[in-house]
Amino acid sequence: MNLSEKKHSIGIDLGSSSVKMTLFNLLNGENIDAVTYPQKEMKIESPKKDWAEQDPQLWWNCVKECFYFLKKRNNLQSVISIGISYQMHGLVAIDDNGDILFPSIIWCDSRAIKIGEDADKKLSKSLISDHLLNSPGNFTASKLRWVKENNLNEYSSIYKFMLPGDYLLFKLTGKLSTTKGGLSEGILWDFENEKISEELINFYGIEKNKFPDVVDSFGDQGTLLKENCHEFGLNDNVVISYRCGDQPNNAFSLNVLEPGEIAATAGTSAVIYCVSDKKIYDQNNRINTFLHCNNSSLKKRNGILLCVNGSGIAYSWIKKILGEVSYSEMDKNAESIKTLDDLIFFPFGNGSERIFSNNTNIKSMFHGIDFNRHNKYHLIKSVLEGVSFSLSYGIELLRDMGIEVNTVKVGNQNLFKSKIFRKTFVNISKVKLLVYETDGSIGAARGAGIGIGYYKDEKDAFQSLECVDELNPSDSQNLEESYLNWKMVLNKLN
Repeated sequence: MNLSEKKHSIGIDLGSSSVKMTLFNLLNGENIDAVTYPQKEMKIESPKKDWAEQDPQLWWNCVKECFYFLKKRNNLQSVISIGISYQMHGLVAIDDNGDILFPSIIWCDSRAIKIGEDADKKLSKSLISDHLLNSPGNFTASKLRWVKENNLNEYSSIYKFMLPGDYLLFKLTGKLSTTKGGLSEGILWDFENEKISEELINFYGIEKNKFPDVVDSFGDQGTLLKENCHEFGLNDNVVISYRCGDQPNNAFSLNVLEPGEIAATAGTSAVIYCVSDKKIYDQNNRINTFLHCNNSSLKKRNGILLCVNGSGIAYSWIKKILGEVSYSEMDKNAESIKTLDDLIFFPFGNGSERIFSNNTNIKSMFHGIDFNRHNKYHLIKSVLEGVSFSLSYGIELLRDMGIEVNTVKVGNQNLFKSKIFRKTFVNISKVKLLVYETDGSIGAARGAGIGIGYYKDEKDAFQSLECVDELNPSDSQNLEESYLNWKMVLNKLN
């Protein structure tokens, strides 16, 4: 293929609420077009308490709709490669016909907590601290064990299990594979021996033949099926050349690739993500270590991830509850509120929170409502502050572990679009915030350019990345007093 004649890539970002797709000009680093589908957020089903599921077929339908929109507005014949970013940790299982066996058990599902707790007690401490760098917790491996314990017939029918992004690869190319980074996010990777953890899968009784092939995040992962190329208006030689979980991909999209660099996001969940060349283990299981997308045998790169499950989903919830029209109007009206008068919000209503070691006693709530003083705009502002306080609380945990957090890079998207959210985060966390015009789908498109060899290296790929805003901390006594009050109430709950 003559790459000089074809210069476009497509990035797919499969989130919990929508799929975003960007058509990207690899030559000049510009976004040509982008689409998000559906406009109304995808539903997370919860048939039982603490469960969270989505239908993988819904994801695939949304991906197809995105392609249709791009096809209507653009000539896609010059696309050479596609990159995939996806919601992490979700369990997808297919039978030998390629059919879905049950809804995906997604990242914020809490049903496997007890299985992870039992494993934490029975597995050797050296396995957990030196090899897995994580307790099995409530991650993909534990979810799969839950299926084996509770639905043996379904488990026995599993031909291959995979992550959400792996399923999109399968639907696009017919190929079955997962990545090393994907295995690490499922707590299935042995960091010491750089392979699938035999000890963990033997403990859980997971047969190795149920794993798909294992590949790197960058590189040729399969050519699109011809029927897909024709349906989506693509040429017959388009390949998937990048695949990565949404949080390492968010860091990648911000050019956060070297030790000491830090990214953040505040989508459905909120995350602080630090790159390190060290193996870091948190014995309290609040912070997780996964392989970063650019890890290699010669250049060790791990991602230290701190997650708050209840972030944008909390803002979406209050929008629906209050019948608000748009997020921009919510932000504007919240800015008119000068003080919250001791009203605080805890956003912990989207499954068990890792920052509290999966303590299920901590829930989401408003605290300190005064019927005579507070209106709906106070509630909106308290949600923004509460989520931001939660991220700042997480940064305290990182600093307690000896991780320096001075400068944080974010995309100009999700809750970081809000002035209140940004100001609260910067002033409470005491960090410099650099805001870039990028998102996960753009990052996946750049990754596809690296994976197919269009770019010679990361520096080449990120020449066009633009910083659009910089915020530095300032004195804010009222905010700091509110945060101290927030922590005081939290400590009583924890």
